[in-house]
Amino acid sequence: MLRGILTVGGWTMASRILGFARDILIAALLGASPVADAFFLANRLPNLFRRLFGEGAFNAAFVPGFAGLLTTEGPEAARRFAEQAIAVMAFWLFGLTVLAEIFMPQLMGLYALGFTDDPKKFALVVELGRITFPYMPLICLSALLSGVLNGMDRFAAAAAAPLIYNVISIAFMLMLPGIVPTVGHAAAWGVSVSGVAQILLLYWAVARAGMRLHVPRPRLTPQMRQLFRRMAPGLLGSGVIQLNLAVDAFIAGLLPAGTVSVIYYADRINQLPLGVIGAAVGTTLLPTLSRQVHGSTPEEAVGTLNRALEYALMITLPAALALLVAALPIISVLFGRGAFTAEDAARSAQSLAAYAVGLPAFVLVKVLVPAFFARGDTKAPVWTGTTAVVLNLALNFAFMRPLQHMGPPLASSVAAWFNVVLLVWLLHKRGHIAGDAGLSRRIPRMLAAGLVMCAVLWAVEHTAFIAIGSAHGLRWAALALLVTSGLAAYGVAGQVLGGFDLRDAVRTLRGR
Repeated sequence: MLRGILTVGGWTMASRILGFARDILIAALLGASPVADAFFLANRLPNLFRRLFGEGAFNAAFVPGFAGLLTTEGPEAARRFAEQAIAVMAFWLFGLTVLAEIFMPQLMGLYALGFTDDPKKFALVVELGRITFPYMPLICLSALLSGVLNGMDRFAAAAAAPLIYNVISIAFMLMLPGIVPTVGHAAAWGVSVSGVAQILLLYWAVARAGMRLHVPRPRLTPQMRQLFRRMAPGLLGSGVIQLNLAVDAFIAGLLPAGTVSVIYYADRINQLPLGVIGAAVGTTLLPTLSRQVHGSTPEEAVGTLNRALEYALMITLPAALALLVAALPIISVLFGRGAFTAEDAARSAQSLAAYAVGLPAFVLVKVLVPAFFARGDTKAPVWTGTTAVVLNLALNFAFMRPLQHMGPPLASSVAAWFNVVLLVWLLHKRGHIAGDAGLSRRIPRMLAAGLVMCAVLWAVEHTAFIAIGSAHGLRWAALALLVTSGLAAYGVAGQVLGGFDLRDAVRTLRGR
């Protein structure tokens, strides 16, 4: 499992870094402008569907079934199951896309409620929504192909595919201005074209793995009915984080102009550890737990979950603390140029700190939910997820006026921790989670190492960073010094205090 985590995490890290380059370009060209707000809302809509249907509910229902068939009945049965799923998914996803294109004004009238008072701004978000929405069926089918690869323990191609999204988006933003009305239009076209490129890459990777897939006539076979029955409740169970972020975007649209953008830039930073660790652990954990639960070693699933929690917290705890301490220099260096002002940076840094409060919880949800899905239980996470979304919405309305741009991120953080408590309680009640001695011993020591790192970060930020950062051209050097100092401090403190053993990681890498 650790090898899979390292593979997915490594490719995801590369994608996130390239994604930062894309976001830096957007910030420089658009800043926190109305065009940026419109693009971010238009882009979030297909991505919400993608994360719910593609990476969330569908993946949670499909991967255990595919992995189970592969283990018990062999590759041919698993291939037929995947082909049936592709046919049915393609049929209703493209149908949904046609409806969305027709009724985009009504859809955006609900989703981008804060834009309806300005006809020009609303027309722009509708136009960009129509350009980006075809990305949804393409990337959902790409997620299905990724599920096939993950079920076969082939993680690299699926994790590398998002690199294409960033490369094409950057290329379109640089090449299309002057041809299309705004940079927002160029970025929107880049989104949809990247979906075509990703599905082609993943189809090739699946064929290369020895499973050539064909698309039969869509039929609701008993297997497909069971798949969709498991998928329906999983829409909330696995997609609660994305629903909470969608609620944040909806509330931000009701706040002053630019709020959607400053929260977006903060979320991009927060998504680095969340995407690298949460996605990596969750992606590799589900097929592993599925095989253990349905195989001859169901008792090993508890130990596997403990190790997954340990791996996740080993990086997530210090990441959250680091973002709390160093939010402003991180935002300022990455995005503080061009149309992105110092005031925008300060507001975005405050939003980032609010997201950092919930970062460990965001990741833990991705680790805990597969423990239900691996056992075929998609219902239990539904009521926890539903409760978290309702709580998030209530807190958003409570926080939006007094806290402004900090309100939506803080509401999501509180709701995520509440969701974690409910998930742990349910798993413990059923005997599916039990912290062992290693986990209980290491978590407090990881936290102590993180506090040592915070002290070092504070000292560097208030001495060397300020001195070096006063020269505009050396801000990247200042940030590199800050990050390097924090990593070194956490690594040494964690090793000395016994929070983790770096020698284990070295042995794993040598084995790979």
